[in-house]
Amino acid sequence: MNRIMVWVALLLAETLWGESAVSVHEKPVVKVSGFADMYYAEDYNDPSSDRRQPFLYNHNRHDEPNVNLVLLQVGVEHPNYRSNIGIHTGTYSTDNYSNEKGLAQHIYEANIGVALNDTGTLWLDAGVFSSFIGFESAVSMDNWTLTRSLAAENSPYFFTGTKLTYTPDEKWLFMAAIVNGWQRINTVEGNTFPSLGTQIRYTPSEDLTLNWSTFIGSDDPDSTRRMRYFNNLYAMVRLSEELGVIGGFDIGFQQKEKGSAGYDCWYTPVVIGQYRYSPQFAGALRAEYYQDKQGVIISTQNPNGFKTFSTSMNFDYTPYPNVAARLEGRWLKDSDPIFEGSRGNRQENFFIGASLAVKFGKTF
Repeated sequence: MNRIMVWVALLLAETLWGESAVSVHEKPVVKVSGFADMYYAEDYNDPSSDRRQPFLYNHNRHDEPNVNLVLLQVGVEHPNYRSNIGIHTGTYSTDNYSNEKGLAQHIYEANIGVALNDTGTLWLDAGVFSSFIGFESAVSMDNWTLTRSLAAENSPYFFTGTKLTYTPDEKWLFMAAIVNGWQRINTVEGNTFPSLGTQIRYTPSEDLTLNWSTFIGSDDPDSTRRMRYFNNLYAMVRLSEELGVIGGFDIGFQQKEKGSAGYDCWYTPVVIGQYRYSPQFAGALRAEYYQDKQGVIISTQNPNGFKTFSTSMNFDYTPYPNVAARLEGRWLKDSDPIFEGSRGNRQENFFIGASLAVKFGKTF
C-alpha cells in the first residue's frame, strides 16, 4: 500500500508540473449547499420500539416527528482539482453509520481529486465519496420515491478509498476503485484485504441511462474471510416529459466460509414508474422483491431467511424547485412473520410516511 501511495504521489507531481500557467491560476468555483428532510411515519404494525425495521435506514422512526437528514456541503471545482466536504446528522446517519465510531458517523463525504490530463477526462479521487452503486442517494429530493428501495437500503450508500474515473465524452463513464470494504470508513478490524469496485455508465441522451456497477471484496477479518461478489444493473428511461421508468436488478454471491467452493446468493429486482402531472405535482409507483435466504445482508431468525415483496405509491408536491412535500404509502409482505408488531410478528407491514424537505445552494 505504501508503494502505491508513493506511485500516486509521483504521478500527481508529474501531472501538476506539466499543467499550463493559465490553468493553474484559474480561479476555482466554490459551492456551498445544504439539505434538510423532516418526516413523520405511522407504522400500522405498531412496533414496540421507535425504530420500525432493522433493514431500513431512511425515514425509519415510528409515530414521532423526526429529522431524517440534515446535510451541509462545501465543494471546490477547478479544471485541475476538486474537493468535497459534507457533514450530516439525523436518523439516517444514526442508523446507516452504526458501524462507525465518534465523528466518523457525521461524515457524509470528504474527498479530494486531481485531473490526470489536460482535457479533464481522467481523474483520481481519494477519500469518502458517495456510492457508485444504485440510482438512489441519501438525499430524498433526488429520488423518485420518498423512501428508498430495498435494493438501495441494503447496498452501500458510501465508500472510502481511491477511484480512477475516465469520461471520454458526454456519453460514457468508466470508473475503477480500491475501497475499504462494503460501506466502511474504517476497515473491519483484522481485514488487510482491499476491496475493488467498478462502474460503467452509458448515457446516449437525456432520456436514457444504462449502468453496471460491481463490488469484489470481503467484509470479514482475514481469519474468516469470505469473498463477496456483487453486481448492480439499472436503466433509467424517460418515455416522455411526463412519464419515466427505472428498472434495476442486484445480485450478489458470498462464500459460505473461508476457502469454500459454495456460495450464498441474494438478489433483488425493482421497477419504479413516475408520472409528472406538472412541474409542481408528480406521482410514483414501485414494485420490488428481495430474497436473501441465508441472511448474508438481511439477517432474520427464520429458516427461510428474507423473502419480501413490496409495493408503494408516492405523491409529491413541489411548490418551489427547492422545496418538496411528499406522501407515501408502502406495503411489505414476507413468506414468514418477520415484521415486528404489538401483537407479535406478522407477515405483512404497512406504513404511511410524510416528509417536508428543502435544499439550497450558493456558488461563489
